[in-house]
Amino acid sequence: MSENEQDYIIETTDTATVQPPRFPVVAQLTILGFILFAILGFSVLPLLRGEITETTEAVPVSPLVIAGTSTNLALAQKMSEVTVRGKSAFVYDVKAKRVLYQKNADTVLPLASITKLMTSLITHELVETDAKIVVPKSAVFQSGESGLREGDVLTTQALVDYAMLSSSNDAAYALAAAVGTILEPNSNPQQTFVTSMNIRAEELGLPNLTFYNPTGLDISLTEPGAVGTAREVTFLMEYILSNYPSILEPSTFTSTRVYDTGGAYHQAENTNPIVTQIPNLLGSKTGYTDLAGGNLTVAFDAGYNRPIIVTVMGSSYDERFTDVLKLVTAVTGTIE
Repeated sequence: MSENEQDYIIETTDTATVQPPRFPVVAQLTILGFILFAILGFSVLPLLRGEITETTEAVPVSPLVIAGTSTNLALAQKMSEVTVRGKSAFVYDVKAKRVLYQKNADTVLPLASITKLMTSLITHELVETDAKIVVPKSAVFQSGESGLREGDVLTTQALVDYAMLSSSNDAAYALAAAVGTILEPNSNPQQTFVTSMNIRAEELGLPNLTFYNPTGLDISLTEPGAVGTAREVTFLMEYILSNYPSILEPSTFTSTRVYDTGGAYHQAENTNPIVTQIPNLLGSKTGYTDLAGGNLTVAFDAGYNRPIIVTVMGSSYDERFTDVLKLVTAVTGTIE
């Protein structure tokens, strides 16, 4: 079982003289200052380096890390009050390089259609956006009816947009088949493409992201199509947002039309129904299968060019959305 999918293309659209009697006091204060610095320094530096101890409970960043303003202290308090249904969650302040919230962030879980983030990234990096791709018969056999037909010709951009917004398995599979063939013509194109996905994950320093197919569909009742952690999904999202934000753009729309090269179009609906409820949304990707449960990762601007990424994995079909909204609200509700 997977998410409902269809087919589309984005239309782009701080001297005074020191008095001798006071010197002992100054000296004592100086010594005390060094002592306090040593104590606080050794306790805070690990946090500033981003070292995080994984727990099984939702853990906000220590107020020591974000102390300085009442707004930040309020944020720490607010995040500590959030509970989510998902097995795993991670909230990250991209600009500050700071973890705001985590729950089992390094637990490896099925990715479901979040897999399509890597599928789209590989395609974008290797093939021109206007390259024409013929949809193979094997693509239309994928789970989920998106309206693509064997022999349809769409641009790379159209298929990437369709895979991102409507989570089309047909589009993701067609991309993998075409790019795999380009990478190694005389090989199994799907396997070649999946190998490139795993190599790219290693290159990006995301070793827990492991792909077995380009769609994220469950392979069997016990085998997921891809696995990873909420932390690494978030960092993949960060990489795409920082380097190729156009990949994420279509996922901010509620719907759009995807055109093939012949002028025919498919009406594409977003698999994320809360896109209009997240302020300044920069991108999102849903995922759902029987093994994965409900997954969702979103990026949004919390104000003053402060992108935040929220990832929830292993929730239910509906509660992935309420989980993410709780975390988004906790962040935005404490920012002036």
